[in-house]
Amino acid sequence: MSMFCCQCNDRNNCVGLSVIAGVILGVVAAFLRITAAITVTPAFLWVVLGVAIVYLAVVLLTVALTRHAHLPNCVCTVLSALLAGVLGSALLAVVLLAITFPATSVIGAILVGALILFLTLTVASTACLVRCLADCHD
Repeated sequence: MSMFCCQCNDRNNCVGLSVIAGVILGVVAAFLRITAAITVTPAFLWVVLGVAIVYLAVVLLTVALTRHAHLPNCVCTVLSALLAGVLGSALLAVVLLAITFPATSVIGAILVGALILFLTLTVASTACLVRCLADCHD
C-alpha cells in the first residue's frame, strides 16, 4: 500500500468494530441456517456477487484516481479490510452458487456465516472509509 503515501500504523478502532460486528452476525446467520430457520436463495447470492463486483470496481477506480494523493493514515487499514470483505464475499457467493447444500448442513451453515461476515465487513468498512476520508476522529 505504499502508493497511498501513508504509514499504516494508526490505531483505527472502526475496522475492529467492523470485524466484531461481522463475526457476531456471521455466527447468528450460521446458527439460523443450521436450524433451517433461514434459507439462502440463489437470487440473494447473485445480488451479493453483483455488489462485491461493483465494490471492487469502485475501489480499483478510486485507487487509480488517487494514486499520488496524500491521504490520511487510516486509509490503509480501512482499504485492506474493505478489499478482504469484497473478495471474501465474491468468493463465497460463487462457491455457494456452485454447490448446493442441504438445509441443515454444517458446512453450508459455516459458509453462509462466513458470507455474512464478509458482507458485513464490506458494508461496515465502507462506513469506516467515509469516516476516515471525512477526517472524523471523535
